[in-house]
Amino acid sequence: MAAFIIVYQMQSNEIISYLEMCSREGLSLQRGMNFNATLTHSVVLSSHRPGAPYDDVLEENGTVLIYEGHDEPRTRDIPYPKQIEPLRSKNGKLTQNGFFHEAAQACVRNEKPPVRIRVYEKIKAGIWSYNGLFELLDSWTETSGSRRVYKFKLHSIPDEGFPRPSTQDDLEQRRIIPSHVKLAVWKRDKGACVECGSRTNLHFDHILPYSKGGTSETEANIQLLCMKHNMQKGARLL
Repeated sequence: MAAFIIVYQMQSNEIISYLEMCSREGLSLQRGMNFNATLTHSVVLSSHRPGAPYDDVLEENGTVLIYEGHDEPRTRDIPYPKQIEPLRSKNGKLTQNGFFHEAAQACVRNEKPPVRIRVYEKIKAGIWSYNGLFELLDSWTETSGSRRVYKFKLHSIPDEGFPRPSTQDDLEQRRIIPSHVKLAVWKRDKGACVECGSRTNLHFDHILPYSKGGTSETEANIQLLCMKHNMQKGARLL
């Protein structure tokens, strides 16, 4: 029987449930790092909220994500994950950190092209935001307490299905909306489209577009729109 792969056209700032995220990727996303999750890309789950277990940081005006490698899952054989060497598990096999690190260093040495990664950000329990498509460009180690952690440099690239020239406006559109802004907007708009009250197919929308001087840095310029009203607004601006 032939296998069919469903390819979803993704667009940054989509808001989806955990179950929809898993459905789109065809995976039960139980861990934060998923190397070669599909034939075309890897997947990482990120969080920038206060108290998040890993220190993920946005740089270069929101176009670069410095992603901290995750611990091995706690199991009967691995009761203390933070004591495990980050690149290899107890049995000597590469961890997810190891797979991503080897891919990053192969890119640094110009041996292989950058791995493409879809990044999802947790907004609140069960609610996620798609932060867009990134390329893995580098990796290194840092000391955190008494152990080593791996850091990965991910650079934002245009969304799948939306090829655009590499212009300043294109760069602006790929900047990630800061987490504190997303949380404030979600609370203010009560998790619903400001135009019709729909709670499905939502996006974080820039009220004043980048090309007209808008910003991602303040909740005053971000609102929740459903797909229908987001597309209608886009059509009016063309």
